[in-house]
Amino acid sequence: MQSKVDNQVGALSGAGQKSEIPRRPSWLKVSMIESEDYRKVRSVVKENALHTVCEEALCPNRNECWSRGTATFMILGDICTRACGFCAVKTGKPTELDLDEPARVARAVKLMGIKFAVITGVDRDDQSDSGAGIYAATVREIRKQAPGVQVELLTGDFKAREELVRVVTDSAPEVFAHNLETVPRMSPTVRRQARHERSIATLRIAREHGMRTKTGLMLGLGERDDEIVDVMREAREVGVSIFTLGQYLSPTRNHLPVEKFYHPDEFARFKEIGFEIGFEHVESGPLVRSSYHAEKSAGII
Repeated sequence: MQSKVDNQVGALSGAGQKSEIPRRPSWLKVSMIESEDYRKVRSVVKENALHTVCEEALCPNRNECWSRGTATFMILGDICTRACGFCAVKTGKPTELDLDEPARVARAVKLMGIKFAVITGVDRDDQSDSGAGIYAATVREIRKQAPGVQVELLTGDFKAREELVRVVTDSAPEVFAHNLETVPRMSPTVRRQARHERSIATLRIAREHGMRTKTGLMLGLGERDDEIVDVMREAREVGVSIFTLGQYLSPTRNHLPVEKFYHPDEFARFKEIGFEIGFEHVESGPLVRSSYHAEKSAGII
């Protein structure tokens, strides 16, 4: 007898089917009107010489989040050592580490009055610790300059080296996030210098060291519905508490194309499946990104 989850997978519209892709549908259109709060956040980011994934990754939610006084800070510079087929962040040879960056991020968090800070970073495979020390230093600076602020770190895989993951977990962020991004079959194309099994190992190690863990997928790259559910199950098996699903949007013509636009009803169905699998929280929708409403998905604020 099929399980409830298996029945839901089979019920998803167009499961495993590719079809002619229309122009971006109406549910993916966002407001671009700049509010006063938006301009304030932009000013703080600029004055402190910081980077945000909101800008670097061309996030469609930037206006909404900045208007709420929130932003996802991107540390370790703005040049990534990896060249993922979906990502708009620059790739190449990074400059030396900016050791003052953690203090500036903490200052911006304080000035913006943020209660829940999300910190991500570029991959730094050029560094012996893959940037783990800067992540930890950023958490410590936030604790120092803005006591009471809670922190989610969205990190790279640290090549699944336990001693590096431990550097980060020892700084005690409230949430440790690392995105799987896509299903294993698609990973060699989507995440050319990463491996699915390595990412799973990183999440497992973080959980074993007491972290509340989070991961997510982009949909629309050519994955099948059963593959999506298999990844959700695998993530739950290694203790992931929070799962996100959002629509992939190709940032430029030079990036991977969108193979399918998922309807909001399909995202709603995946959310139901996620709760059935056992996640504490599932954030699922066309415009969802890992840090979207992070404070709510963490259930902390």
